Amino acid sequence: MFSYSYLRNWVDAEMALFSCVLFAIRTCLSLPEESFSIGATVFQSSHIHRLFLFPFHHRSLPQLLLSITALLFLTGSVEKGFGTVRFLFIFLLLTSITGVTYSFLDLLQDASQHTEGLLPVVLACVALTTLHTKMTKGFLCGVTLVPHSVLLCNVTAILIGWVHGKGWLSPVDMSESRAAVLEKILLFKLLKSISGVMFVPASSQERRKTLLPQINPTPGSYPVQAYAALPSTTTTHTPATVYEGWPHSASLTPSQPPHGHLTPNSVGHNHGHFATHSVGHNHGHFSDQIVGQSCSHGHSHSHGPMQ
Repeated sequence: MFSYSYLRNWVDAEMALFSCVLFAIRTCLSLPEESFSIGATVFQSSHIHRLFLFPFHHRSLPQLLLSITALLFLTGSVEKGFGTVRFLFIFLLLTSITGVTYSFLDLLQDASQHTEGLLPVVLACVALTTLHTKMTKGFLCGVTLVPHSVLLCNVTAILIGWVHGKGWLSPVDMSESRAAVLEKILLFKLLKSISGVMFVPASSQERRKTLLPQINPTPGSYPVQAYAALPSTTTTHTPATVYEGWPHSASLTPSQPPHGHLTPNSVGHNHGHFATHSVGHNHGHFSDQIVGQSCSHGHSHSHGPMQ
């Protein structure tokens, strides 16, 4: 059972539909099984149209179903990476080059062996996208599982996909700017307007906007830092300031000591208990560090400058 996200790819869905229609036509008209296959007969009989139709031709129903499954699950990343228009052109480019190369190789063989189906072009597309990943070594494993597939054609398609991934086909490839111009024709404008069909733009900037979800957070969805409540009263001697929601003294030393003079060993005449976080208040609690002379219980008495 296919996921709806795979069916939203317009190019893949159209290719799968065209393959089913061509299979039904060939079956109803009782056409030969090799009527749209590629091989040595492409050059011997001048059947050039086979170079573009062989991916959509299938001899049996199991071959058709397996090819469509490989198409829907393995080529979606190519369309998302290049855009719908460029992916369509790349698919036709890989199809024609694979058909010409294999037909020429088959012409050199003693025994001709025809092939068809979507699998060779699908393998070329996967080779194109995973050229610089660790998955490249797994292409040759199981490429003949689809009925009527030929190993030589599959390997040829994979090599062509690698050549395209290297950029060696850039002279005949479609650029991003040209694809953006083609998107303005009527056909692609209609595709963009159809709801439920994913049309990927050719421009990389517009492509990111299309593929990446738009996040609109609701108010209050982000956590907010909780601040402590301000005290209701402050001391009269030193005005308290606020730093990030917490009370903070305006200065670390009193501006005018009530008795005596300031010396390095004494900070004025302070009576009472000083707190650790309010060294600038004249009266307060003082627990760990005492600026000046202190007794064992935290009381500080000073009568004039220390000698």
